[in-house]
Amino acid sequence: MCRNIKTLYNFDPPATEDEIRASALQFVRKLSGFNTPSKANEAVFNAAVEQVSAAATTLINSLFTLSTPRNREIERAKLVIASAKRFGRSE
Repeated sequence: MCRNIKTLYNFDPPATEDEIRASALQFVRKLSGFNTPSKANEAVFNAAVEQVSAAATTLINSLFTLSTPRNREIERAKLVIASAKRFGRSE
């Protein structure tokens, strides 16, 4: 499940709130072991997602680098090639 959490920092265009929230959701799912929490745990689960999302947003907005932002399309192409090599497919 954590393999689905992608690097969000130093991209052009920057990560969106939706991308950060999706990453936070994956993280909380991994920690809790719940894909979808029960009604009894739903409020706590959702609060954790919001807290992790807020922390991630603070982190991403506070980081500093001198390197140029990465291009999303180039990084996506690299992942496709790496996946093809890993799983033995020709792309």
